[in-house]
Amino acid sequence: MSKLEDKLTEMLEPAVEAEGFELVGVEFVRAGKHSILRVFIDHENGITVDNCADVSYQVSAILDVEDPISTEYNLEVSSPGMDRPLFKEHHYQSVIGEIVQVKLALPMDNRRNFKGRLLSCENGIISIEVDGQQFQLAVANIEKGNVVPTFD
Repeated sequence: MSKLEDKLTEMLEPAVEAEGFELVGVEFVRAGKHSILRVFIDHENGITVDNCADVSYQVSAILDVEDPISTEYNLEVSSPGMDRPLFKEHHYQSVIGEIVQVKLALPMDNRRNFKGRLLSCENGIISIEVDGQQFQLAVANIEKGNVVPTFD
C-alpha cells in the first residue's frame, strides 16, 4: 500500500468499525478527474447495498473534514467480492490453499507478477506455487494481491 492508502486506512478504520464492519482495505486509483477511492468492507453476515451506503456516508463526512486527497475523485464502498483483495498478512492466512495473484512493488527473479496456489503465510512471508515452482514473497513487497475465483 502507498503512504496515502496507509493514512486513509488509519483515518477511516475507526469509523468503519464503529458501524460494525471490518475495513478490509483502501485502494486509491489515480486517473486525473476520474480518480477512484475504493473502500472495501466486510462482515461475517455479508454486506448489503444499505451497509455500503451507511459506511459511505460516514467515510464521506471524515474525508470532507480531513481532506487528505487534493485531487477530484469518486468514492466507492463495496464488499471485497469473489476476487477479494488481500492487503494484510491475516488476509493471506485466511485464503491458504486458494489461487491468488500478486504483483510485487520490487521484482524478484526478474518478475513482478505471480499467480498460483497459496501454500502458506508465516512471519510476513507467503509461499506460492506457480507452475510447479515455489516462491517465497514478502507481504511488505506486495503492491497488489487478490484471490482468483475458481468455479468447480
